[in-house]
Amino acid sequence: MWPLYAAGFTTAFGAHGIAASLGSHSADAVTSLLVLGGLLALYDGAEVLLKPLFGTLADRIGARPVLLGGLVAFAAASALYAVADRPGWLWAARLGQGAAASAFSPSASALVARLNPAAKHGRAFGSYGFYKSIGYTLGPLLGGILVWAGSLRLLFTVLAVLGAVVAGWAALAVPVVPPLPKARQTVLDLARRLADPAFLAPTAALAAATAALSVGVGFLPVSGRVAGLGTVATGAAVSVLAACAAVVQPRTGRALDDGRLRTRSGLTAGLLLTAAGLACAMLPGLTGILTGAVLIGIGTGLITPLGFAALAAATPAGRLGQTMGAAELGRELGDAGGPLLVAAVATATTLTHGYAALALLLAAGPLLGLVRRRRTGG
Repeated sequence: MWPLYAAGFTTAFGAHGIAASLGSHSADAVTSLLVLGGLLALYDGAEVLLKPLFGTLADRIGARPVLLGGLVAFAAASALYAVADRPGWLWAARLGQGAAASAFSPSASALVARLNPAAKHGRAFGSYGFYKSIGYTLGPLLGGILVWAGSLRLLFTVLAVLGAVVAGWAALAVPVVPPLPKARQTVLDLARRLADPAFLAPTAALAAATAALSVGVGFLPVSGRVAGLGTVATGAAVSVLAACAAVVQPRTGRALDDGRLRTRSGLTAGLLLTAAGLACAMLPGLTGILTGAVLIGIGTGLITPLGFAALAAATPAGRLGQTMGAAELGRELGDAGGPLLVAAVATATTLTHGYAALALLLAAGPLLGLVRRRRTGG
């Protein structure tokens, strides 16, 4: 399992480490906000388009070769800019990294499910989410240090080495998991399966968690600056958010496996806590920002392992790659949609109203579900 955790760390560290360093440290490569936005969108766009395709490929030929191919491609794409060191090659490197992450990220999730019995899926996905959160936490910090110590090339070099090491480790340690026989699936069959509440509910919760996480990372520092706080205080708030998410995920997974937590109640609690965190972010000053960060972190830490474990439990083993790829697509849409919603509302009104809009959206589903179950006595 450790190489799979390392793969989760790699994709998170690579995405956030470079994204946080592009604008402030690479004036030669990033000449305008438009260029910066394009570089960020290139990586995310590749993931949105390719994750479902690579997930389906993992079901067809096996998740292990797709995982290894993605890690090798990630190392090669990172090495491309490390060697070339020209602005034009940065675009190719980011596109290559995004495409490679689209391959090994859903494959790693599928292997986490295949290599663990259903009774331990909560623990497995909790640990996987923990190491991914560590990557999100350390990416901006270590990425900034590497770029400060050397250059953007040094960061890409480290990522190339990291990708190659994890690929070699996975080749040695991850067992061969052959694809399982499965019934032929039509487009209509796929549409029915993806429209099933067993897929839609956890995927929507994962997308909501990712939306709130992205908003917290992107906009809590803005609230801090408006409140007159320094970069250390606002940076600490973002670190608290990521740390809470990392700490909660393994505990949530163990509680699920031990029967102390049910998926539906856990997802409901996670969404409501996340919405409460966004509501707290509306309060002025450091107290509101830190309280919001803690609650958003705890809420997303509850949702992530529960959502993936629910998807694994409801999916035939031969379709795990396809399901995980589609779920990752939902998360990417949340990753983009949350900040866009908050930014649009904030532009028309204030950032406080932006937080409120996303909080209401996240709370609406679980609150309606609670009311419906109370009426029916379910």
